[in-house]
Parts: sequence; C-alpha cells; structure tokens
Amino acid sequence: MTKRTYYSSDDLTMTTRVMDCSPAGDGTYHVTLAETLFHPQGGGQLSDKGRIASVNVERVLQVGDKVIHITAQDVACGDAFIEVLPKVRTLNARLHSAGHLISGVVEQMGWRATKGHHWPGEGRVVFVPGDNAQPLTAETVEQTVNQLISDDVPRHLAESDGMRSVCFGNLPMHNCGGTHVKSAGVVGRIKILKLKEKKGELSIQYDLES
Repeated sequence: MTKRTYYSSDDLTMTTRVMDCSPAGDGTYHVTLAETLFHPQGGGQLSDKGRIASVNVERVLQVGDKVIHITAQDVACGDAFIEVLPKVRTLNARLHSAGHLISGVVEQMGWRATKGHHWPGEGRVVFVPGDNAQPLTAETVEQTVNQLISDDVPRHLAESDGMRSVCFGNLPMHNCGGTHVKSAGVVGRIKILKLKEKKGELSIQYDLES
C-alpha cells in the first residue's frame, strides 16, 4: 500500500523509496513507491506529472491500494528523490478547488452535488435538487464564488476513519482525495460558462478566467 503524502502535505519534493519497477508490455514501466506526492488520475482530476530519480513520470494511476507511476524508462529500486511539476499541480489544484467552491455555494442554495469533472477546458459540476432548491443563475453563482475568492477564505482538511474531506471557509465539507490550493485566492477569478438542466440534473460548466 502506497502512503499518499499529498493528502496532508503540499510539498512537491521528497525522498522516498522505489519498491518495484516492472515493464508494462507497451514500452512503459510501472513504478510503485513506498510514499508518494503524486496524485493519481481520479476523482475528476488529472494526474500529476514530474520525475522519479530524474526519470519523467508521464501519468499516475490508482490500481487497488497502489499508486502506479508510469515512466518511459526503468527506475532502480531503493531510495529516490521525487519531484512533482509545479505548473501541472497548480493548474489541477486550482480547477479542482474552483469546483469545490462552486459545489459549496450551490449546496447552500438547496442543491446536492453528485459528480464533478475538473479537467482543463472541461470543468463542470452536476447537482440534483434538494427539498428547498432555490432558482439559480450563472451570475449569482459566479459572483458568490468570486467573492469567496476575493476574500481568500482558507482551505480546511479533515480525516476520519481513513476518509479525507475538504472545504473552503465555512462551506460544507466534501469527501475528496484530490489536491487543492491553500486558500481560495490562489484559484483566481472563475467564470460560469453555462447552467443546464436536463432530466432532473443541473450541470454547471466553469473555467478559470486566467
């Protein structure tokens, strides 16, 4: 089982141990670490990229309780210095955090988030109405979220029974294993692109302004 240090740490570099490196049959190698800072693809978020002992990590996947780091070269077992690319991590964390801000704001208006997709250029959160769901407009959601971003409300992390949860400011906590910025101001202003209701679901498409 790989220890997921990124759950509680925003560090992008550390020394860990390569436990296994196996050829995958497609010209790549699957590397398992004892402890990792790399977020695997999942939960609506793309994976981190970076390096293990100077070997490029192209993609990261979750397979059972393991985090599999996919490289184009063999990596020797033993102690290794790993580094996550800051540009990729920051973009993914900003997009995912924006999705949580939208989810929290809209849930306070009586809607329940059911899924999110936080890839660059494809950001969206899907909701179903609760008993007291209020009418929404793109302008209202955008203004409320951007006010929280302007106020730079802090991120809060919690863990209970192995389940990690995240929120910003006083918004509702959501179970999440993804990476997030330390405070909402790092997200930068967001733009709500479209609200669409279909078959009892509300889809909110969003992106970062810059």
